[in-house]
Amino acid sequence: MAFKRLSMRKILVVLRLFFEAQLSIRAISRAVHASPSTVGDYIRRFKAAALSWPLPDGCTEQALEAQLFPRPSVPPSQRTPPDFAHVHRELRRKGVTLSLLWQE
Repeated sequence: MAFKRLSMRKILVVLRLFFEAQLSIRAISRAVHASPSTVGDYIRRFKAAALSWPLPDGCTEQALEAQLFPRPSVPPSQRTPPDFAHVHRELRRKGVTLSLLWQE
């Protein structure tokens, strides 16, 4: 299930609290009313984008958003659909759940 993204203003607050105030992820999540996994995801995205804190003076919210949430390389219209016949065959097997299928 996809989650609704926090506003860029709140994401900047998350980053400031993490890097400047050096708060824990749980403390930040309580401060911005978001789950700890969401806060951790934003921090991981920031580190994966190889950005540094503090942000450069010319960095806008739009530029930061583009680096934290890059567009997929393949548009959704060009992705291959799942083989539902295979999925249904596997689900008929005893002891198989959807979570086991997604691990393959």
